[in-house]
Amino acid sequence: MSFPDKKYPDAAHYVVGYREEIISAWHALDSAAITKAVVMLDEAVRGRHTVFACGNGGSAAIANHLLCDFLKGIQTDTLLRPSVTSLSSSLELITAIANDIAYEEVFVYQLRTLAEPGDLLITISSSGNSENIVRALNWSRDNGVRSIALTGFDGGRSRTLADVNLHVAAHNYGIVEDIHQSLMHIMAQFLRHSAMPQDLLVTRRF
Repeated sequence: MSFPDKKYPDAAHYVVGYREEIISAWHALDSAAITKAVVMLDEAVRGRHTVFACGNGGSAAIANHLLCDFLKGIQTDTLLRPSVTSLSSSLELITAIANDIAYEEVFVYQLRTLAEPGDLLITISSSGNSENIVRALNWSRDNGVRSIALTGFDGGRSRTLADVNLHVAAHNYGIVEDIHQSLMHIMAQFLRHSAMPQDLLVTRRF
């Protein structure tokens, strides 16, 4: 069932409904998939492989935020040195590929140029069906690049193409994107937390 499916008398009641939906979606997340995703990310970072991220619209903003928190955040107070690239970050490159070739190629074109076997791709797509996301996942699967797909709604094609699917069981873009953003923070913070000296944990802000 989608949210909202009825009228609310005011914003306060809407908050209650939104909160209930987001709590329900959190409870439905597959904790084993989260653990597997973090292990894959840790292996990529420690193996000095590159982590790529991509998404469209609000998901592009999450991919760009991921670049900041994964590249800077993970290495703060640790010996880890992540190599991270957001395929959504260069407006000039994206529009050149979209204009000269096709918008469906904006991510996979970059992957073909930059990615190597052992790298990791993180896709962010609420529907899971964006063609440029699907093409990136297909290419990754065929070229030794592991993948984590963050999805919502019914998961779309991304749900089965990725090595790990972090699926948000919600039918509201805001709720799906809120949890995707939180999952991005959780993965970055946990890797930093795991690699930090114990005595720093109580003195540092996360």
